[in-house]
Amino acid sequence: MRSLIVTGGAGFIGSNFVRYALEQPGLERLVIVDKLTYAGSLLNLEAPLDDPRVLFVQADIADPKAMPALFEGEKPSAVVNFAAETHVDRSIDSPRAFIETNLVGVFTLLEAARARRRQDPGAPLRFLQVSTDEVYGSLPESGAFREDTPYAPNSPYSASKAGADHLVRAYVHTYGLDAVITNCSNNYGPWQFPEKLVPLMVLNALEGRPLPVYGDGGNVRDWLHVRDHCAGIWLALTRGVAGEKYNIGGSNERTNLQLVRHLCAELELARPARDNAALRAAGKSAYTDLVTHVPDRPGHDRRYAIDASKIRRELGWAPAFDVEQGLHQTVQWYAANLGWCRRIQEGKYQRERLGKGDPQ
Repeated sequence: MRSLIVTGGAGFIGSNFVRYALEQPGLERLVIVDKLTYAGSLLNLEAPLDDPRVLFVQADIADPKAMPALFEGEKPSAVVNFAAETHVDRSIDSPRAFIETNLVGVFTLLEAARARRRQDPGAPLRFLQVSTDEVYGSLPESGAFREDTPYAPNSPYSASKAGADHLVRAYVHTYGLDAVITNCSNNYGPWQFPEKLVPLMVLNALEGRPLPVYGDGGNVRDWLHVRDHCAGIWLALTRGVAGEKYNIGGSNERTNLQLVRHLCAELELARPARDNAALRAAGKSAYTDLVTHVPDRPGHDRRYAIDASKIRRELGWAPAFDVEQGLHQTVQWYAANLGWCRRIQEGKYQRERLGKGDPQ
């Protein structure tokens, strides 16, 4: 990979991938494209933007003029698409943005890649679509999603991602595009916008605010450290077979309630409850006292689990983090970076409840 375009590179997973890619040998140029919506911020890229190989372009992937011009001007060896609206709760409240970015945006990128191939048929250009396990729907108490599991999305978010995956597959089979799809389980780690479960719980707990758990807290997710996800994407990008899909999962299933309680235990190590004035002011003596069950969100899938045996077997991927080690590191990072947490939310999000499914 000599030259690389990373769309959505100012977001959580994208900015972590930018850091990972810059560590790999042979990369000469990396172009970050981001619209800089509420969850994408240059605060996530302060160190990478100092690298002379990096160029930042503020643009919308759904812009039918900007994307072809970018591909023509940069002549990338590969494009990795992280750009997406990703929060299920927001998709319940406002689905239009998810269709525009996650579906129309991917179509626009694919058309730009196709135009680039027409201009220079011999030039290498690989397209990697970063997708999610949510496209597969919900699992019973046993089993795991495989690459051949039928799609059955249950939220506007997952439906928009499923549609994008189908478009990528169609462009491979119809136009011969060199493309790969990866589907991942729930990511956690540094630089995640605080609407997501892990940072939301950590920050609320430190401030003595309620820790909202949907329903009975028994919904199960497979947790994957973002660094392990980035390593899997890099392998799929550089060694994956054109037209193939690769599931990337951490094999770390936890119910939401188990995860929240684990975060509370890690917070006790990072900031003991006895020393937390905000917790005392809330009349609580332990972080777990803040756990509050709230009405479930509409259409909440009960369980996700990824079978990652294909990427392990064919590409040699293996996670470096188990969930205990990864969550310990993650809680420590957020506790040490409260200034970043405050700045990334300012004027955008106050950690209010989203996704109630109220009539529009």
